[in-house]
Amino acid sequence: MNAIPVLETERLILRAPGPQDLPALYAFYGSERSRFVGGPCSREQAWRSLAMEIGHWSLRGYGRWTVEEKATGAVAGMVGVFNPEGWPEPEIGWDLYNGFEGRGYATEAGRAARAHAYGALGLSTVISLTRLANTQSAAVAQRLGATLEGTFQHERHGMMNVWRHPSARQ
Repeated sequence: MNAIPVLETERLILRAPGPQDLPALYAFYGSERSRFVGGPCSREQAWRSLAMEIGHWSLRGYGRWTVEEKATGAVAGMVGVFNPEGWPEPEIGWDLYNGFEGRGYATEAGRAARAHAYGALGLSTVISLTRLANTQSAAVAQRLGATLEGTFQHERHGMMNVWRHPSARQ
């Protein structure tokens, strides 16, 4: 596996996920905030989620980064290019942890992830998937310039909205 790149934005550092992120992940997946991404769930399931995120990098050559606030070093969430088995195509996905919503972090990190997808990865287009009731994630997709394209039926998450991001050429 190649080294996971580090991306920086004005306020954030996007870095490789690792075991140091488990406390923040346990708190997130133990809370109702994780309801749109498979939670709430047990610590064991949250551990497996982190193992999947790390393994995604090895299997696909890209994945989601842990998002840290530059000012504090606090772990704010996970954002990146996600395409596990059963996904229709690569997506820009974001999970912000408790207390970090409403600051524009998902949009800021999503822009960096999309630039990486179009630049370093050479993708020409990406999507974002949001659960139908997840209006906050839909708003992030819209702020990123994505347009609602249709729906996708996921075997575990149910019906999801498909948001198409502007192409790399736009």
